[in-house]
Amino acid sequence: MSGQAAAPSGARAWAGMAMLALPTFLLGLDVTMLYLVMPAMAEDLAPSATQTLWIMDAYGFLLAGFLVTMGTLGDRVGRRRLLMVGIAAFAVVSLLAAFAQSAELLIAARALLGIAGATLMPSTLSLVSNMFPDPRQRAVAIGVWATLFAGGMAAGPIVGGVLVDSLWWGAAFLVAVPIAIVVLLLGRAVLPEYRDPGGGRIDLISVALSLTAILPIIYAIKHIAGHGPNVSAVVAAMVGVVAGAVFWRRQRCLDDPLVDVTLFRNKAFSVALAVLLIGLVGVGGSMYLVTQYLQLVEGLDPFVAGLWMGPPALAMFGAAIGAPLLARRIRPGYVMGGSLAISLIGYVLLATAGLNDELTVAAGFAFVYLGLGAIAALGTDIVVGAAPASKSGSAASLSETVQELGIAIGVATLGSLTAAIYRSQLSIPESLSEEEGAALVDGLTTATAIDDELPAGTLVEAQQAFTMGLNVASAVAGIAIAVVTAFCLRMLGHVPRLDQVHQQDPAS
Repeated sequence: MSGQAAAPSGARAWAGMAMLALPTFLLGLDVTMLYLVMPAMAEDLAPSATQTLWIMDAYGFLLAGFLVTMGTLGDRVGRRRLLMVGIAAFAVVSLLAAFAQSAELLIAARALLGIAGATLMPSTLSLVSNMFPDPRQRAVAIGVWATLFAGGMAAGPIVGGVLVDSLWWGAAFLVAVPIAIVVLLLGRAVLPEYRDPGGGRIDLISVALSLTAILPIIYAIKHIAGHGPNVSAVVAAMVGVVAGAVFWRRQRCLDDPLVDVTLFRNKAFSVALAVLLIGLVGVGGSMYLVTQYLQLVEGLDPFVAGLWMGPPALAMFGAAIGAPLLARRIRPGYVMGGSLAISLIGYVLLATAGLNDELTVAAGFAFVYLGLGAIAALGTDIVVGAAPASKSGSAASLSETVQELGIAIGVATLGSLTAAIYRSQLSIPESLSEEEGAALVDGLTTATAIDDELPAGTLVEAQQAFTMGLNVASAVAGIAIAVVTAFCLRMLGHVPRLDQVHQQDPAS
Protein backbone atom coordinates (compact mmCIF):
# COMPACT_ATOMS: atom_id res chain seq x y z
CA MET A 1 0.00 0.00 0.00
CA SER A 2 1.18 3.48 -0.70
CA GLY A 3 0.16 7.04 -0.13
CA GLN A 4 -0.16 8.91 3.12
CA ALA A 5 0.43 7.01 6.31
CA ALA A 6 -2.84 5.97 7.94
CA ALA A 7 -3.91 7.91 11.01
CA PRO A 8 -3.95 5.99 14.29
CA SER A 9 -7.32 4.56 15.30
CA GLY A 10 -9.12 5.86 18.37
CA ALA A 11 -11.43 4.75 21.16
CA ARG A 12 -14.23 3.59 18.86
CA ALA A 13 -11.96 1.09 17.13
CA TRP A 14 -10.81 -0.32 20.46
CA ALA A 15 -14.44 -0.59 21.60
CA GLY A 16 -15.12 -2.64 18.48
CA MET A 17 -12.05 -4.71 19.31
CA ALA A 18 -13.58 -5.46 22.71
CA MET A 19 -16.74 -6.74 21.02
CA LEU A 20 -14.73 -8.89 18.61
CA ALA A 21 -13.08 -10.41 21.66
CA LEU A 22 -16.20 -12.51 22.27
CA PRO A 23 -16.40 -14.54 19.03
CA THR A 24 -12.60 -14.73 18.89
CA PHE A 25 -12.46 -16.02 22.47
CA LEU A 26 -15.24 -18.49 21.66
CA LEU A 27 -13.29 -19.93 18.73
CA GLY A 28 -10.24 -20.46 20.95
CA LEU A 29 -12.42 -21.96 23.67
CA ASP A 30 -13.95 -24.38 21.19
CA VAL A 31 -10.54 -25.71 20.16
CA THR A 32 -9.30 -26.88 23.55
CA MET A 33 -12.55 -27.76 25.29
CA LEU A 34 -13.21 -30.67 22.95
CA TYR A 35 -9.80 -32.21 23.58
CA LEU A 36 -10.58 -32.39 27.31
CA VAL A 37 -14.21 -33.40 26.74
CA MET A 38 -13.30 -36.27 24.40
CA PRO A 39 -12.79 -39.04 27.00
CA ALA A 40 -16.13 -38.32 28.71
CA MET A 41 -17.86 -38.07 25.34
CA ALA A 42 -16.24 -41.34 24.23
CA GLU A 43 -17.52 -43.12 27.33
CA ASP A 44 -21.08 -41.96 26.58
CA LEU A 45 -21.24 -42.32 22.79
CA ALA A 46 -18.62 -45.11 22.41
CA PRO A 47 -17.22 -43.94 19.07
CA SER A 48 -14.67 -46.08 17.23
CA ALA A 49 -11.11 -44.75 16.83
CA THR A 50 -11.97 -43.63 13.31
CA GLN A 51 -15.13 -41.86 14.50
CA THR A 52 -13.14 -40.19 17.28
CA LEU A 53 -10.73 -38.74 14.74
CA TRP A 54 -13.64 -37.57 12.57
CA ILE A 55 -15.28 -35.89 15.57
CA MET A 56 -12.02 -33.99 15.99
CA ASP A 57 -11.36 -33.45 12.28
CA ALA A 58 -14.79 -32.65 10.82
CA TYR A 59 -14.82 -29.17 12.34
CA GLY A 60 -11.36 -28.23 11.06
CA PHE A 61 -11.80 -29.82 7.64
CA LEU A 62 -15.10 -28.10 6.84
CA LEU A 63 -13.91 -24.85 8.37
CA ALA A 64 -10.79 -24.95 6.21
CA GLY A 65 -12.86 -25.85 3.17
CA PHE A 66 -15.24 -22.90 3.53
CA LEU A 67 -12.94 -20.19 4.89
CA VAL A 68 -11.92 -18.92 1.46
CA THR A 69 -15.55 -18.72 0.35
CA MET A 70 -16.73 -17.02 3.55
CA GLY A 71 -13.86 -14.54 3.57
CA THR A 72 -14.72 -13.40 0.06
CA LEU A 73 -18.44 -13.46 0.87
CA GLY A 74 -17.75 -11.07 3.75
CA ASP A 75 -15.95 -8.72 1.36
CA ARG A 76 -19.08 -8.75 -0.82
CA VAL A 77 -22.02 -8.64 1.63
CA GLY A 78 -20.35 -6.95 4.58
CA ARG A 79 -18.07 -8.34 7.25
CA ARG A 80 -20.25 -7.34 10.17
CA ARG A 81 -23.35 -8.83 8.55
CA LEU A 82 -21.57 -12.13 7.93
CA LEU A 83 -20.33 -12.14 11.52
CA MET A 84 -23.87 -11.73 12.84
CA VAL A 85 -25.27 -14.51 10.66
CA GLY A 86 -22.36 -16.76 11.52
CA ILE A 87 -22.55 -16.33 15.30
CA ALA A 88 -26.29 -17.07 15.24
CA ALA A 89 -25.72 -20.24 13.21
CA PHE A 90 -22.85 -21.27 15.48
CA ALA A 91 -25.12 -21.04 18.53
CA VAL A 92 -27.91 -23.09 16.94
CA VAL A 93 -25.60 -25.87 15.78
CA SER A 94 -23.85 -25.88 19.18
CA LEU A 95 -27.21 -26.84 20.69
CA LEU A 96 -27.41 -29.75 18.23
CA ALA A 97 -23.90 -30.90 19.22
CA ALA A 98 -24.62 -30.58 22.94
CA PHE A 99 -27.53 -33.00 22.78
CA ALA A 100 -26.16 -35.40 20.14
CA GLN A 101 -27.19 -38.98 20.91
CA SER A 102 -24.75 -40.76 18.62
CA ALA A 103 -21.24 -40.39 17.25
CA GLU A 104 -22.65 -39.96 13.74
CA LEU A 105 -24.86 -37.06 14.81
CA LEU A 106 -21.98 -35.41 16.65
CA ILE A 107 -19.77 -35.71 13.57
CA ALA A 108 -22.51 -34.03 11.50
CA ALA A 109 -22.88 -31.26 14.09
CA ARG A 110 -19.12 -30.72 14.16
CA ALA A 111 -19.12 -30.40 10.38
CA LEU A 112 -21.89 -27.79 10.51
CA LEU A 113 -20.00 -25.97 13.27
CA GLY A 114 -17.03 -25.85 10.91
CA ILE A 115 -19.12 -24.14 8.23
CA ALA A 116 -20.52 -21.66 10.77
CA GLY A 117 -17.05 -21.07 12.23
CA ALA A 118 -15.78 -20.29 8.74
CA THR A 119 -17.90 -17.14 8.80
CA LEU A 120 -16.48 -15.97 12.14
CA MET A 121 -12.73 -16.23 11.73
CA PRO A 122 -12.23 -14.10 8.58
CA SER A 123 -14.96 -11.68 9.68
CA THR A 124 -13.28 -10.89 13.00
CA LEU A 125 -9.78 -10.69 11.55
CA SER A 126 -10.73 -8.56 8.54
CA LEU A 127 -12.71 -6.19 10.78
CA VAL A 128 -9.60 -5.81 12.95
CA SER A 129 -7.58 -5.01 9.83
CA ASN A 130 -10.13 -2.46 8.65
CA MET A 131 -10.47 -0.75 12.03
CA PHE A 132 -6.70 -0.37 12.37
CA PRO A 133 -5.27 0.76 9.01
CA ASP A 134 -2.03 2.06 10.55
CA PRO A 135 0.49 -0.84 10.10
CA ARG A 136 2.02 -0.51 13.57
CA GLN A 137 -1.37 -0.38 15.29
CA ARG A 138 -2.61 -3.19 13.08
CA ALA A 139 0.27 -5.44 14.14
CA VAL A 140 -0.53 -4.85 17.80
CA ALA A 141 -4.28 -5.29 17.19
CA ILE A 142 -3.70 -8.59 15.38
CA GLY A 143 -1.47 -9.60 18.27
CA VAL A 144 -4.36 -8.81 20.60
CA TRP A 145 -6.64 -10.83 18.32
CA ALA A 146 -4.26 -13.78 18.52
CA THR A 147 -4.00 -13.25 22.28
CA LEU A 148 -7.77 -13.39 22.65
CA PHE A 149 -7.77 -16.63 20.72
CA ALA A 150 -5.00 -17.89 23.01
CA GLY A 151 -6.99 -16.74 26.02
CA GLY A 152 -9.88 -18.87 24.88
CA MET A 153 -7.53 -21.79 24.45
CA ALA A 154 -6.12 -21.19 27.93
CA ALA A 155 -9.58 -21.12 29.47
CA GLY A 156 -10.97 -23.97 27.37
CA PRO A 157 -9.50 -26.89 29.31
CA ILE A 158 -10.51 -25.40 32.66
CA VAL A 159 -14.01 -24.45 31.51
CA GLY A 160 -14.43 -27.80 29.79
CA GLY A 161 -13.21 -29.67 32.85
CA VAL A 162 -15.61 -27.83 35.16
CA LEU A 163 -18.56 -28.41 32.85
CA VAL A 164 -17.81 -32.11 32.35
CA ASP A 165 -17.27 -32.70 36.07
CA SER A 166 -20.35 -30.77 37.20
CA LEU A 167 -22.78 -31.37 34.30
CA TRP A 168 -22.06 -33.53 31.26
CA TRP A 169 -19.82 -33.40 28.19
CA GLY A 170 -22.47 -31.71 26.00
CA ALA A 171 -22.52 -28.64 28.28
CA ALA A 172 -19.17 -27.60 26.76
CA PHE A 173 -20.97 -26.73 23.51
CA LEU A 174 -23.56 -24.56 25.28
CA VAL A 175 -20.98 -21.86 26.05
CA ALA A 176 -21.54 -20.51 22.53
CA VAL A 177 -25.16 -19.57 23.24
CA PRO A 178 -24.75 -16.66 25.73
CA ILE A 179 -21.77 -15.32 23.75
CA ALA A 180 -23.87 -15.30 20.58
CA ILE A 181 -26.71 -13.49 22.34
CA VAL A 182 -24.41 -10.68 23.52
CA VAL A 183 -22.85 -10.23 20.07
CA LEU A 184 -26.25 -10.21 18.34
CA LEU A 185 -27.68 -7.65 20.79
CA LEU A 186 -24.71 -5.25 20.95
CA GLY A 187 -22.57 -5.91 17.89
CA ARG A 188 -24.31 -3.50 15.55
CA ALA A 189 -23.87 -0.64 18.02
CA VAL A 190 -20.08 -0.86 18.25
CA LEU A 191 -18.90 -2.61 15.07
CA PRO A 192 -18.68 -0.68 11.80
CA GLU A 193 -19.65 -2.34 8.54
CA TYR A 194 -17.11 -2.87 5.78
CA ARG A 195 -17.54 -4.31 2.31
CA ASP A 196 -15.80 -4.11 -1.04
CA PRO A 197 -17.79 -1.54 -3.05
CA GLY A 198 -16.37 -2.91 -6.29
CA GLY A 199 -16.92 -6.55 -5.48
CA GLY A 200 -18.93 -8.64 -7.92
CA ARG A 201 -20.94 -11.79 -7.42
CA ILE A 202 -19.49 -14.91 -5.82
CA ASP A 203 -18.40 -17.36 -8.51
CA LEU A 204 -20.13 -20.60 -7.51
CA ILE A 205 -17.92 -22.68 -9.78
CA SER A 206 -14.89 -21.39 -7.87
CA VAL A 207 -16.59 -22.29 -4.59
CA ALA A 208 -17.17 -25.85 -5.82
CA LEU A 209 -13.60 -26.11 -7.11
CA SER A 210 -12.13 -24.88 -3.81
CA LEU A 211 -14.04 -27.54 -1.88
CA THR A 212 -13.14 -30.19 -4.45
CA ALA A 213 -9.49 -29.24 -4.05
CA ILE A 214 -9.29 -29.11 -0.25
CA LEU A 215 -11.53 -31.93 0.98
CA PRO A 216 -10.21 -34.84 -1.16
CA ILE A 217 -6.60 -33.92 -0.34
CA ILE A 218 -7.45 -33.92 3.37
CA TYR A 219 -9.14 -37.30 2.99
CA ALA A 220 -6.11 -38.70 1.19
CA ILE A 221 -3.69 -37.47 3.87
CA LYS A 222 -5.86 -38.87 6.63
CA HIS A 223 -6.36 -42.23 4.92
CA ILE A 224 -2.71 -42.74 3.96
CA ALA A 225 -1.53 -41.78 7.44
CA GLY A 226 -3.91 -44.27 9.08
CA HIS A 227 -4.10 -47.15 6.60
CA GLY A 228 -1.39 -46.63 4.01
CA PRO A 229 -1.84 -45.76 0.33
CA ASN A 230 -4.55 -47.45 -1.67
CA VAL A 231 -6.51 -46.72 -4.83
CA SER A 232 -9.16 -44.52 -3.18
CA ALA A 233 -6.57 -42.37 -1.39
CA VAL A 234 -4.47 -41.92 -4.53
CA VAL A 235 -7.54 -41.08 -6.61
CA ALA A 236 -8.72 -38.58 -3.98
CA ALA A 237 -5.31 -36.89 -3.93
CA MET A 238 -5.26 -36.67 -7.72
CA VAL A 239 -8.79 -35.21 -7.79
CA GLY A 240 -7.76 -32.60 -5.24
CA VAL A 241 -4.60 -31.63 -7.09
CA VAL A 242 -6.40 -31.36 -10.44
CA ALA A 243 -9.24 -29.33 -8.90
CA GLY A 244 -6.69 -27.06 -7.23
CA ALA A 245 -4.92 -26.46 -10.55
CA VAL A 246 -8.20 -25.69 -12.30
CA PHE A 247 -9.23 -23.40 -9.40
CA TRP A 248 -5.94 -21.49 -9.63
CA ARG A 249 -6.25 -21.11 -13.40
CA ARG A 250 -9.85 -19.92 -13.12
CA GLN A 251 -8.96 -17.28 -10.51
CA ARG A 252 -6.41 -15.79 -12.90
CA CYS A 253 -9.07 -15.37 -15.58
CA LEU A 254 -11.93 -13.92 -13.50
CA ASP A 255 -12.56 -10.21 -13.06
CA ASP A 256 -13.85 -10.91 -9.53
CA PRO A 257 -11.95 -13.99 -8.34
CA LEU A 258 -12.74 -15.86 -5.17
CA VAL A 259 -9.03 -15.56 -4.30
CA ASP A 260 -6.72 -12.87 -5.64
CA VAL A 261 -3.86 -15.16 -6.66
CA THR A 262 -1.65 -12.17 -7.47
CA LEU A 263 -1.12 -11.87 -3.70
CA PHE A 264 1.10 -14.95 -3.92
CA ARG A 265 3.62 -12.93 -5.94
CA ASN A 266 4.50 -11.29 -2.63
CA LYS A 267 7.26 -13.48 -1.21
CA ALA A 268 6.56 -12.57 2.40
CA PHE A 269 2.85 -13.41 1.94
CA SER A 270 3.56 -16.86 0.51
CA VAL A 271 6.32 -17.72 2.99
CA ALA A 272 4.24 -16.59 5.98
CA LEU A 273 1.41 -18.89 4.86
CA ALA A 274 3.83 -21.81 4.55
CA VAL A 275 5.26 -21.16 8.03
CA LEU A 276 1.77 -20.99 9.52
CA LEU A 277 0.73 -24.23 7.82
CA ILE A 278 3.70 -26.33 8.93
CA GLY A 279 3.83 -24.74 12.38
CA LEU A 280 0.19 -25.59 13.04
CA VAL A 281 0.66 -29.21 11.92
CA GLY A 282 3.04 -29.70 14.85
CA VAL A 283 0.83 -27.81 17.29
CA GLY A 284 -2.42 -29.51 16.28
CA GLY A 285 -1.01 -33.02 16.54
CA SER A 286 0.78 -32.28 19.81
CA MET A 287 -2.35 -30.83 21.41
CA TYR A 288 -4.39 -33.87 20.44
CA LEU A 289 -1.83 -36.27 21.90
CA VAL A 290 -0.93 -34.31 25.03
CA THR A 291 -4.53 -33.97 26.21
CA GLN A 292 -5.03 -37.72 25.75
CA TYR A 293 -1.79 -38.42 27.61
CA LEU A 294 -2.85 -36.37 30.63
CA GLN A 295 -6.20 -38.12 30.95
CA LEU A 296 -5.64 -41.63 29.61
CA VAL A 297 -2.03 -42.25 30.65
CA GLU A 298 -1.77 -40.14 33.81
CA GLY A 299 -5.41 -40.73 34.75
CA LEU A 300 -6.20 -37.08 35.49
CA ASP A 301 -9.83 -35.98 35.53
CA PRO A 302 -10.83 -33.31 32.96
CA PHE A 303 -10.59 -30.39 35.39
CA VAL A 304 -7.08 -31.27 36.61
CA ALA A 305 -5.96 -32.00 33.05
CA GLY A 306 -7.33 -28.59 32.11
CA LEU A 307 -5.21 -26.96 34.81
CA TRP A 308 -2.12 -28.66 33.40
CA MET A 309 -3.01 -27.29 29.95
CA GLY A 310 -3.43 -23.75 31.29
CA PRO A 311 0.29 -22.76 31.57
CA PRO A 312 1.09 -23.82 27.96
CA ALA A 313 -1.79 -21.74 26.65
CA LEU A 314 -0.63 -18.80 28.78
CA ALA A 315 2.81 -19.15 27.18
CA MET A 316 1.10 -18.72 23.82
CA PHE A 317 -0.81 -15.77 25.28
CA GLY A 318 2.43 -14.03 26.25
CA ALA A 319 4.11 -14.72 22.92
CA ALA A 320 1.14 -13.49 20.90
CA ILE A 321 1.04 -10.13 22.66
CA GLY A 322 4.80 -9.77 23.05
CA ALA A 323 5.91 -10.69 19.53
CA PRO A 324 4.47 -7.56 17.82
CA LEU A 325 6.09 -5.36 20.46
CA LEU A 326 9.43 -7.13 20.02
CA ALA A 327 9.08 -6.78 16.24
CA ARG A 328 9.38 -3.01 16.65
CA ARG A 329 13.05 -3.58 17.49
CA ILE A 330 13.82 -6.89 15.73
CA ARG A 331 12.71 -7.89 12.24
CA PRO A 332 9.51 -9.98 12.37
CA GLY A 333 11.08 -12.88 10.48
CA TYR A 334 13.78 -13.18 13.11
CA VAL A 335 11.23 -13.00 15.94
CA MET A 336 9.19 -15.77 14.31
CA GLY A 337 12.24 -17.91 13.54
CA GLY A 338 13.69 -17.42 17.01
CA SER A 339 10.40 -18.38 18.64
CA LEU A 340 10.15 -21.52 16.50
CA ALA A 341 13.72 -22.42 17.46
CA ILE A 342 12.82 -22.11 21.15
CA SER A 343 9.76 -24.29 20.57
CA LEU A 344 12.07 -27.12 19.51
CA ILE A 345 12.87 -27.55 23.21
CA GLY A 346 9.24 -28.54 23.65
CA TYR A 347 9.33 -31.20 20.94
CA VAL A 348 12.49 -32.68 22.50
CA LEU A 349 10.79 -32.85 25.90
CA LEU A 350 7.70 -34.52 24.41
CA ALA A 351 9.91 -36.96 22.49
CA THR A 352 11.63 -38.09 25.71
CA ALA A 353 8.67 -38.15 28.14
CA GLY A 354 7.67 -41.38 29.85
CA LEU A 355 4.97 -42.60 32.21
CA ASN A 356 4.22 -40.47 35.29
CA ASP A 357 5.87 -37.55 33.56
CA GLU A 358 3.11 -34.95 33.32
CA LEU A 359 5.44 -32.10 34.33
CA THR A 360 7.75 -32.83 31.39
CA VAL A 361 4.80 -33.11 29.00
CA ALA A 362 3.21 -29.86 30.19
CA ALA A 363 6.55 -28.01 30.04
CA GLY A 364 7.21 -29.36 26.56
CA PHE A 365 3.82 -28.29 25.32
CA ALA A 366 4.37 -24.81 26.82
CA PHE A 367 7.43 -24.38 24.58
CA VAL A 368 5.45 -25.64 21.59
CA TYR A 369 2.70 -23.10 22.29
CA LEU A 370 5.19 -20.27 22.75
CA GLY A 371 6.30 -20.73 19.15
CA LEU A 372 2.70 -20.79 17.99
CA GLY A 373 1.90 -17.45 19.64
CA ALA A 374 4.64 -15.62 17.78
CA ILE A 375 3.95 -17.04 14.33
CA ALA A 376 0.18 -16.65 14.74
CA ALA A 377 0.49 -12.93 15.53
CA LEU A 378 3.26 -11.87 13.15
CA GLY A 379 2.55 -14.36 10.37
CA THR A 380 -1.09 -13.32 10.26
CA ASP A 381 -0.13 -9.64 10.22
CA ILE A 382 2.20 -10.22 7.25
CA VAL A 383 -0.52 -12.06 5.33
CA VAL A 384 -3.32 -9.56 6.04
CA GLY A 385 -1.04 -6.57 5.55
CA ALA A 386 -0.16 -7.70 2.03
CA ALA A 387 -3.74 -7.21 0.82
CA PRO A 388 -5.56 -3.97 0.05
CA ALA A 389 -8.33 -3.07 2.49
CA SER A 390 -11.04 -4.19 0.06
CA LYS A 391 -9.55 -7.70 -0.03
CA SER A 392 -8.69 -8.08 3.65
CA GLY A 393 -11.45 -10.64 4.16
CA SER A 394 -10.01 -12.84 1.42
CA ALA A 395 -6.48 -12.50 2.84
CA ALA A 396 -7.70 -13.21 6.38
CA SER A 397 -9.50 -16.31 5.15
CA LEU A 398 -6.33 -17.62 3.51
CA SER A 399 -4.41 -17.12 6.77
CA GLU A 400 -7.07 -18.95 8.75
CA THR A 401 -7.43 -21.65 6.10
CA VAL A 402 -3.81 -22.72 6.33
CA GLN A 403 -3.87 -22.59 10.15
CA GLU A 404 -7.02 -24.70 10.46
CA LEU A 405 -5.82 -27.01 7.73
CA GLY A 406 -2.53 -27.35 9.59
CA ILE A 407 -4.27 -28.29 12.84
CA ALA A 408 -6.50 -30.81 11.06
CA ILE A 409 -3.57 -32.38 9.19
CA GLY A 410 -1.59 -32.49 12.44
CA VAL A 411 -4.36 -34.36 14.24
CA ALA A 412 -4.78 -36.76 11.31
CA THR A 413 -1.12 -37.50 10.61
CA LEU A 414 0.44 -37.42 14.08
CA GLY A 415 -2.66 -39.04 15.61
CA SER A 416 -2.59 -41.81 13.03
CA LEU A 417 1.18 -42.27 13.42
CA THR A 418 0.73 -42.63 17.18
CA ALA A 419 -2.09 -45.12 16.64
CA ALA A 420 0.06 -47.21 14.29
CA ILE A 421 2.92 -47.34 16.81
CA TYR A 422 0.45 -48.11 19.61
CA ARG A 423 -0.86 -51.14 17.73
CA SER A 424 2.62 -52.35 16.79
CA GLN A 425 3.73 -52.36 20.43
CA LEU A 426 0.77 -54.27 21.86
CA SER A 427 0.51 -57.98 22.52
CA ILE A 428 -3.06 -59.24 22.91
CA PRO A 429 -3.51 -61.61 25.88
CA GLU A 430 -4.94 -64.98 24.88
CA SER A 431 -7.53 -64.74 27.66
CA LEU A 432 -9.33 -61.87 25.93
CA SER A 433 -12.34 -62.44 23.73
CA GLU A 434 -12.23 -61.34 20.11
CA GLU A 435 -14.34 -58.29 20.98
CA GLU A 436 -12.13 -57.33 23.93
CA GLY A 437 -8.99 -57.79 21.85
CA ALA A 438 -10.40 -55.53 19.15
CA ALA A 439 -11.20 -52.87 21.76
CA LEU A 440 -7.67 -53.07 23.16
CA VAL A 441 -6.10 -52.66 19.72
CA ASP A 442 -8.55 -49.97 18.62
CA GLY A 443 -6.95 -47.32 20.87
CA LEU A 444 -6.13 -46.30 24.40
CA THR A 445 -9.59 -44.74 24.84
CA THR A 446 -11.37 -48.05 24.25
CA ALA A 447 -8.70 -49.96 26.18
CA THR A 448 -9.29 -47.75 29.23
CA ALA A 449 -13.04 -48.33 28.95
CA ILE A 450 -12.58 -52.12 29.36
CA ASP A 451 -9.86 -51.92 32.03
CA ASP A 452 -11.87 -54.17 34.39
CA GLU A 453 -11.82 -56.99 31.82
CA LEU A 454 -8.09 -56.74 31.05
CA PRO A 455 -5.45 -58.94 32.71
CA ALA A 456 -3.17 -57.23 35.23
CA GLY A 457 -0.56 -55.04 33.60
CA THR A 458 -2.24 -54.93 30.19
CA LEU A 459 -3.48 -51.36 30.55
CA VAL A 460 -0.02 -50.21 31.67
CA GLU A 461 1.43 -51.84 28.56
CA ALA A 462 -1.15 -49.99 26.47
CA GLN A 463 -0.24 -46.71 28.17
CA GLN A 464 3.44 -47.34 27.47
CA ALA A 465 2.63 -48.07 23.82
CA PHE A 466 0.68 -44.81 23.52
CA THR A 467 3.51 -42.88 25.17
CA MET A 468 5.98 -44.32 22.69
CA GLY A 469 3.67 -43.16 19.92
CA LEU A 470 3.67 -39.67 21.45
CA ASN A 471 7.48 -39.76 21.56
CA VAL A 472 7.88 -40.73 17.91
CA ALA A 473 5.21 -38.32 16.67
CA SER A 474 6.84 -35.45 18.61
CA ALA A 475 10.25 -36.28 17.15
CA VAL A 476 8.82 -36.25 13.62
CA ALA A 477 7.04 -32.94 14.29
CA GLY A 478 10.25 -31.48 15.76
CA ILE A 479 12.20 -32.32 12.60
CA ALA A 480 9.56 -30.52 10.51
CA ILE A 481 9.67 -27.47 12.81
CA ALA A 482 13.49 -27.37 12.61
CA VAL A 483 13.24 -27.21 8.82
CA VAL A 484 10.58 -24.49 8.86
CA THR A 485 12.63 -22.49 11.39
CA ALA A 486 15.54 -22.28 8.97
CA PHE A 487 13.13 -21.52 6.15
CA CYS A 488 11.54 -18.68 8.13
CA LEU A 489 14.88 -17.08 9.05
CA ARG A 490 16.10 -17.33 5.48
CA MET A 491 12.99 -16.16 3.61
CA LEU A 492 11.44 -13.57 5.96
CA GLY A 493 14.59 -11.75 7.04
CA HIS A 494 13.86 -8.92 4.60
CA VAL A 495 10.57 -7.88 6.26
CA PRO A 496 11.29 -4.55 8.03
CA ARG A 497 10.85 -3.87 11.73
CA LEU A 498 7.50 -2.36 12.66
CA ASP A 499 9.14 0.88 13.79
CA GLN A 500 10.51 1.26 10.24
CA VAL A 501 7.05 1.07 8.68
CA HIS A 502 5.70 4.43 7.55
CA GLN A 503 4.11 4.63 4.15
CA GLN A 504 5.04 1.07 3.22
CA ASP A 505 3.33 -2.04 4.42
CA PRO A 506 5.30 -4.46 6.63
CA ALA A 507 4.67 -7.28 4.19
CA SER A 508 6.08 -5.41 1.22
